[in-house]
Amino acid sequence: MKTPKQLHAICAGIAFTALSLSASAEVVSVATGAQGSLAFTSGQAVAKVLNDNGITARTQPLVGYLPLIDSGEVDFGFSNGVEAGYAFTGTGNYDRKHPNMRLVGVMFPLSTGIMAPCDLGLKTIADVKAKSKDLKIAAEYKSSTIIPYYIAGGLASGGLTYDDFQNVPVASFVDGIKALGDGLVDLALVSLNNGAGKKAAVKLKDRGGLCYVSLNGDADGNAAFKKFLPAGVLKPFKQNEKINGLAGSGATLMQIPWVMMTNANVSDDLVYKTVKSVAENKDALVKSLGLFRGANKDTMAPANDMPYHPGALKYYKDAGITVGK
Repeated sequence: MKTPKQLHAICAGIAFTALSLSASAEVVSVATGAQGSLAFTSGQAVAKVLNDNGITARTQPLVGYLPLIDSGEVDFGFSNGVEAGYAFTGTGNYDRKHPNMRLVGVMFPLSTGIMAPCDLGLKTIADVKAKSKDLKIAAEYKSSTIIPYYIAGGLASGGLTYDDFQNVPVASFVDGIKALGDGLVDLALVSLNNGAGKKAAVKLKDRGGLCYVSLNGDADGNAAFKKFLPAGVLKPFKQNEKINGLAGSGATLMQIPWVMMTNANVSDDLVYKTVKSVAENKDALVKSLGLFRGANKDTMAPANDMPYHPGALKYYKDAGITVGK
């Protein structure tokens, strides 16, 4: 027969074991955006890697979830690096600060630019400036409020603003591309290798398809661009017959980091393990989403107005990765 002391010890051991199992089985939430969105596909890929590496992750397809990360209602989520900075500081397309958000790291770069029908001959932003008053440009993007900042940044590199054009309101990023394909606008934002952009180019086949406008990447152009897209860079791309918009010539486009974020109160250990899982499992991520081919462990922590989570900083220090470069 067990003594009271022995029974107490057994019960304490059972309780400790149950507590440990509960902690190890903690489920973390990953907000992914609507099905079919980049946030959805990248979130699914990351969640799979986390689950394969001992972190029980469940995806939640939510829209407008950055405030939920700030409040701690979800643990992780994704955004472009420009919007992340704006959300944290309450600037740009955000009218209030989200001070509890922290960066985990860059997943991969997003490349995008301003496109026009090739027969307009708008090879450079200087060409656009010469004809701007006669050109129609996709504007407003009421359901994708970050997009006008992309376009404004590209225009600014050439000393232009929206006021220099005939503005045509569109609802979303895809609607802007469709308007371009339908001939309703002359200029719109189109991401590199974007499916909707390829369809629009086919519709404009008799006009030579779509061509990217090369932005001005000199010191003045870059400084003007950074006023709208502080986390972005202007990057030259070579001519490539296989890429829509670059078949005829190369062009300088925008490149923005696609980032993962978390809440400041998420444990350092969990964030450390999350960063490690993403940084050290590129091949697995690529199998789920090809865009992860652009991932680079050594450039996962560039400068941003949103600070990095301490758990992420610890991993980057241990891995010898420079932060804020």
